Amino acid sequence: MRKNFVVIASLAFTALFVGFGIVAPEKLGDVASYILFTFIGEYFGWFYMFVALFFVVTCLFVAFSKYGNIRLGKDTDRPQFNTFTWIAMLYSCGLAISLFFWGVAEPVLMYLEPPYGDGGTKESAEVAMQYTFFHWGVHSWGTYAIIGLIMAYFQYRKNTPPLINHTLQPLLGKRAFGAIGKFINILAIFAVISGISTSLGLGVNQMGAGFEYQYGIANNTVNNIILIVILTIIFTASASSGIERGIKWLSNINIIIALIILAAVFSFGPTVKVLEILFTSTGNYLNNFIDMSFHLEPFLNDYSWQAGWDFFYWGWAISFGVFVGLFFARISKGRTIREFILGAMIVPTIATMIWYGTFGGTALYNIINLGNTELSNRILENMDTALFYFLELFPASPILILMTFISLIIFFVTSADSTVYVLGMYSEESTNPSNRSKILWAMVIAGVAIALHLTGGLTPLQTVSAAAGLPFSIVILAMTISFFKSLRRETMVVDHVSKEEVAYNSEENKAEIKKKSS
Repeated sequence: MRKNFVVIASLAFTALFVGFGIVAPEKLGDVASYILFTFIGEYFGWFYMFVALFFVVTCLFVAFSKYGNIRLGKDTDRPQFNTFTWIAMLYSCGLAISLFFWGVAEPVLMYLEPPYGDGGTKESAEVAMQYTFFHWGVHSWGTYAIIGLIMAYFQYRKNTPPLINHTLQPLLGKRAFGAIGKFINILAIFAVISGISTSLGLGVNQMGAGFEYQYGIANNTVNNIILIVILTIIFTASASSGIERGIKWLSNINIIIALIILAAVFSFGPTVKVLEILFTSTGNYLNNFIDMSFHLEPFLNDYSWQAGWDFFYWGWAISFGVFVGLFFARISKGRTIREFILGAMIVPTIATMIWYGTFGGTALYNIINLGNTELSNRILENMDTALFYFLELFPASPILILMTFISLIIFFVTSADSTVYVLGMYSEESTNPSNRSKILWAMVIAGVAIALHLTGGLTPLQTVSAAAGLPFSIVILAMTISFFKSLRRETMVVDHVSKEEVAYNSEENKAEIKKKSS
């Protein structure tokens, strides 16, 4: 009954927002924009910046402290997946289509409208790359990693169900299983459903526009709904086959395809210039890391730029991180805390910087050095098709575009089937949910995506999800405190046992020496 209550309540909560989005999408958009751009921008922007940096610092501290050697599971447990497969699944789940959608668009948009200074200059191009690394670097991955780490620690080290409220037990005691805990679980399921539904719907918009642009297939409502249905069938089948089959192999295949596309853009593009852009942008990112992490505009009345970029990204990372973190935890049993942080935060950050430096840097080079202003115009007019125009600039572009479509589809599938798996875990309180549960959640996600797609409520719900990062950030802070309390208790027990062993051995040695001397 308790499980059913959380599931039913979360579905009702989701239906409320979806219904609002269907009946009055513009009103939902106005409310969401007010919350994110006005309320959070003016009163809690500093808090978003603080928690994003706090999660990064916490991850690094835990990784390189005495806690880093603690294994996520029993001391005898070892990883279920090899390192390449593990990172491939982390990456496929954590980024999905964002690599393609924003890889070209974001640097160009910030080049045209930077956070400070004049747009459309060489200086603004450097700032654009610097901030792109900032948005897709350790702050985002650190948010995913801290949630995943805490969930994995309690699931496999403390043998708790895969529910967020159980991670709060050391801090809240029995209250973690009462009304507070239930409400947190309800919000978690809402965050997961709204996040993946908007990603699915917006992603289908891009794919539909791309199919029309490249192959002449009409980008209309009927075809987009058909595409959602087809993708739903695929990711349901993948999730039903289990992590060891569908999700694992699709992630491996997709990373290889993405690497081939990356290598092609790097090789056929301005290779030396891309290396220079990567080198310079990495230096600017590291050199200005603290400044960007603490940057606010207290003497300006307009927070629209920062709310639309920094605050939106941190809020979205927190909300989306609920699902990403749960999946990270599921596939990380047997790894040490240090290994988890390096694999879930540092390695993906480096890989993402290489990707954005290559795609974004090449796009900026084409605009600034080659005078291809058509590319920037395409991005401003229709970001859904700008990527495909960009790929047309390279040799063998039909093959590159076809591979990109395949990769986009697989990214959709791996992200969605991971979500279905996580929702099944949450509803059944098991790390191995039944196929019946996965199919149910797949139908819910598809239904939400179709309903919002028909009414234009996808973007407003995405903004709501970003705004939902505010209450969830408080939950994650509480989870972090609870995590440290549990770590401290564990290490105190270990230290106490070790001291007793030393004392026992010392007494035993003294007795042996005394016996020999007599």
